Amino acid sequence: MTSMTSTPNSPEDFDNLHSTFSAISDVTRRSILRQLGDGEATVKQIAEPFDMSLPAVSKHIKVLETAGLVNRRKEGTTHFLSLNAEPLKEASDWFEFYKKFWTRNLDQLEHFLLNEMTDE
Repeated sequence: MTSMTSTPNSPEDFDNLHSTFSAISDVTRRSILRQLGDGEATVKQIAEPFDMSLPAVSKHIKVLETAGLVNRRKEGTTHFLSLNAEPLKEASDWFEFYKKFWTRNLDQLEHFLLNEMTDE
């Protein structure tokens, strides 16, 4: 994944954001990311709180891995997962740009309206 220092400009940047937003659009996957925010866990540990099969949880994990949000390492037959928060930082940067955009435009609107009201 490319690191965005400002708003995305290239098709690859938008693809990365799309992958991230698609991955976090599901409540189960957001919950998995939240679990991994507390530290590394095995696939079995990740699956425990869910009322679904291990293969179903594994499919969610695969989506997160494909989006670059989860790293996997293997020791013997045990798979350990960890959070890679960089794509979430890129999404946060994208939101921050638009937050600044809307704040600036709303401030300009407020200034305009206040001037209109004092001119009357």
